[in-house]
Amino acid sequence: MPKKSPAPAVDEVDVETETAAAEGELAEKDGDDAPERMDLSVVIDKAGPCKRHVRVTIPRASIEAVASQSIDGMMESAVVPGFRIGHVPEALIRKRFKKELADQVKQKVLMQSLEQISEDEQLEPINVPNLDPEAFEIPDDGDFEYEFDVEVRPEFELPSYKGLKIDRQVREISETDVNEYVDLVREDYAQLEPIDEPVSVGDVVTVDVTFTHKGEPLRKLDELSVRVRPVLRLQDGELKGFDKLMLGASAGDTRAADITISLEADNVEMRGETVQTTFAVLDVKRLRLPEMDADFFNRVNTTDEAEFRTRVREMLERQVTYQQRQSTRQQVLERITESADWDLPEDLVRKQVENALRREVLEMRQAGFTPREIRARENELRQKSISMTRKNLKEHFVLDRIAEEEKIEVGSSDVDYEINLMAMQSGENPRRVRARLQKSGVIENLEAQIRERKAVDVILEHAEFKDKPLPLTWQTEVEAVDRSICNPISDTTVEETEEDAEE
Repeated sequence: MPKKSPAPAVDEVDVETETAAAEGELAEKDGDDAPERMDLSVVIDKAGPCKRHVRVTIPRASIEAVASQSIDGMMESAVVPGFRIGHVPEALIRKRFKKELADQVKQKVLMQSLEQISEDEQLEPINVPNLDPEAFEIPDDGDFEYEFDVEVRPEFELPSYKGLKIDRQVREISETDVNEYVDLVREDYAQLEPIDEPVSVGDVVTVDVTFTHKGEPLRKLDELSVRVRPVLRLQDGELKGFDKLMLGASAGDTRAADITISLEADNVEMRGETVQTTFAVLDVKRLRLPEMDADFFNRVNTTDEAEFRTRVREMLERQVTYQQRQSTRQQVLERITESADWDLPEDLVRKQVENALRREVLEMRQAGFTPREIRARENELRQKSISMTRKNLKEHFVLDRIAEEEKIEVGSSDVDYEINLMAMQSGENPRRVRARLQKSGVIENLEAQIRERKAVDVILEHAEFKDKPLPLTWQTEVEAVDRSICNPISDTTVEETEEDAEE
């Protein structure tokens, strides 16, 4: 099986890791000496989208050859009372170590045959083969047959990717942009002060939230603090008009509304269902922005207002770069995947959902977005995770082929550069950033992003551009909470990132 370049695209921690594992399963050698080739009979049938069913027949002569190698090895090292090491009779070895010998022969036969299949057949696995060695037994006589399923990379014609016409969004950061974002940053450090007034837009309310479905209790969230904004976004549904619903409420009041569960929620049975939601107001608080003084500048790791505003401008410039890249990337991927009408296995798509979310969070962290902005985007993606992941997987396979075509590689220096950049942005030690990425399994995502980015860069080098203004918008319309309506899930990628950062 041809060896793939590392780092697929969705990041795919699992696709890349399992691809490597799959190819390891189909290519591992037993010892330094290459075994004799087996006279295999291999039949490969298409078993569904990106799936192959493999049937293997191993003749008795090949099995006996492997058995002889195993017996020779045991005769050289077996310890049997009454015999010197290396002088135990073969018949005694066969009798005394019958089970051990059978297990060793089975393992070697499977490994050697899988290795040979990987060399001879044009399979490109993206997952570990569905193969359970414990379910097989090699017969005492006759040939040995076994079969398994394996997910493989889709087959498709590589689309034309040079000479694309792309709209390139551009924007110069203005003082007005900086002023607006300065206030948003100050909000992250604001004090919450209880007020004895009705709710206004922008206030923070503490509420007990009760969800019911067809009259039956579904879930309750106690003492949830949320900012009153136009949209309240949970992981599997959102309430538009949340600001109007809560406007004028006071402690002790109750508000009710219906929320429709996302069509791609984790809870399949609840997809598209309407849930009755009740908000019991416990208290109302208002934000008091911090003064722009030495204490505040110390909290944001700056020395004075000039440096703080410079940092804000740099943050905005990174966000503009991120939005430019996302817009350009989206156009590129739309062009090159227009003909990608092939299907993907649903189980593969489901397994990649969390990887796609981790990828998006990682990219937003690199771009300097705040945890609040990242959480709002994450909840939005959770509500359309299946279709998003299916689209991302197709993009990955196309970009992966382009990376192969262009002989694109990702080196350690590429990864080091990205880690150093993230460390500089977060004020952390690069070693700590690397350790966190490795601990969370996101380091493979990072390598995948770099390889895909290089593939996109190749496309852009040969593209024709038309500049258009980029509107810069803040996530002030959405209040996102790390809670689900249907499932008791409270830990999110953002939370893990914050906790790790505090360690």
